[in-house]
Amino acid sequence: MNRLCDLILSTLAIIITFPFWIVITLLILIFSPGAPFFVHERIGRNGSRFGLIKFRTMKMNNSGPQVTVAGDRRVTSIGRVLRMLKLDELPQLLNVFVGQMAIVGPRPEAPEYVRRYSSGQKRILNYRPGLVDPATLKYRDEEVILAGYDDPQEAYLNNILPDKIEMSLEYQKKRNLRTDLGIIFNTIAAIFRGR
Repeated sequence: MNRLCDLILSTLAIIITFPFWIVITLLILIFSPGAPFFVHERIGRNGSRFGLIKFRTMKMNNSGPQVTVAGDRRVTSIGRVLRMLKLDELPQLLNVFVGQMAIVGPRPEAPEYVRRYSSGQKRILNYRPGLVDPATLKYRDEEVILAGYDDPQEAYLNNILPDKIEMSLEYQKKRNLRTDLGIIFNTIAAIFRGR
């Protein structure tokens, strides 16, 4: 999917979903006072840094590991609902609109994770990061998976992240408009089906 398609789709999606943005913002302000948005540094195409925008789902001024597991006490009550429905990801449409991300592409990672990439894994930085890709679908329940490990952070770095990168690199070899649209529709269907 090229940049023009991303621009058109992100614009339409922002317009269509904007009423949800207002409702979500109000719910966060009511149930978890503080900034409704959260910006976290991520690494994009060619190693560029950008701020990934999400609706805030955790308590203000929290600290802890980058990864989140099911039942994490840092997550607010409204945050749990937003995460389950993936609505916390909506503001990333702005990242797509300005060209930092694409609709379909490998999920961007935090700098501390990217620093640990092998030379082969760094090939993932040749591609614009995206909202969804095959790895996103496979690890839709990542928080639940990680909750089964004694050390979720190490499990993510040693097991899940390498698999995500490999899946994303393989997908880039054969992707086209049809496969991209398939991933988008499958992601939407997965959200409506729930866990």
